[in-house]
Amino acid sequence: MKSDRLLLGFDIGGTKCAAVLGRETPSGDIDILGKTRFPTAETGGPAACIDRFCREAELLLRERHFSPESPIGIGISCGSPLDSRSGRILSPPNLPGWDDVPVADLLKRRFPVPVFLQNDANACAVAEWKYGAGRGTRNMIFLTFGTGMGAGLILDGRLYSGTNDNAGECGHIRLEPYGPVGYGKAGSMEGFCSGGGIARLARMRLLELSQCGRSVSWAPEPEQVDAKLVAEAAERGDALALEIYRESARHLGKGVAILMDLLNPECIVIGSVFARSERLFREEMERVIREEALPLTRSVCRIVPAGLGERIGDIACLAIAGGLE
Repeated sequence: MKSDRLLLGFDIGGTKCAAVLGRETPSGDIDILGKTRFPTAETGGPAACIDRFCREAELLLRERHFSPESPIGIGISCGSPLDSRSGRILSPPNLPGWDDVPVADLLKRRFPVPVFLQNDANACAVAEWKYGAGRGTRNMIFLTFGTGMGAGLILDGRLYSGTNDNAGECGHIRLEPYGPVGYGKAGSMEGFCSGGGIARLARMRLLELSQCGRSVSWAPEPEQVDAKLVAEAAERGDALALEIYRESARHLGKGVAILMDLLNPECIVIGSVFARSERLFREEMERVIREEALPLTRSVCRIVPAGLGERIGDIACLAIAGGLE
């Protein structure tokens, strides 16, 4: 791997955006040379946001004495739906007004380099595969386990995105006939295994308690409960909070077992909520996997927390800037 591979990345989020400049090192890691962030809402729509990205990127390059031609490519990480082949963003729910935006073509007008667009789960999968916990594998699954639940699939040493960029939408799998709603479906994997899902599970349990005239000290206002609050209570040994995390872990084990049997990966990397609270998930998740997954597929697959930590969003957009071949 060459040391002169300069990479430019754009992370487009519903709340915040980031322009990131990085360089691959001879050892195969990425050094972040510069970064700028700005609120998505303040840009005033996709055209203005893309212009802001370009201006921020030009400044990052100029400050380090690079030209717009210097990066080997630009990587864009964004929520789905999108068309990675044509480089178009197709009305993501967290980006109102971003309807059929030809983001790759717009960026090429300012930067005469290749531009690559991927959904955020796929971009994070490539990042963990190239630079994180999945490094050295050929068959790896990355599970987001953040606000929602999605998967990025590395199969036979390549990113697999499906026929129209919808591969890996495991959050939509229904694990139970009833349960918290996630991805628009009650009882889905996202309903049980996401930050939002854990919060909804907690609110359901707290509502049941309140109807019996009981409450818990760590959640005086159930509507304000989030996964972090439940995790803090569980770490203190609160019985209700621990049971909420066990329920999420049970369903995580079910979902992981399905993916394990279907795709036979050597590694499953799980991010965000799991990575921060692995101790609360591990035992119950593994118990269910032992019950549900085939022994031969289970025996060759390790399950690990994401290795890039809070840097994963920055590394993700840079990871796809060099192309996926």
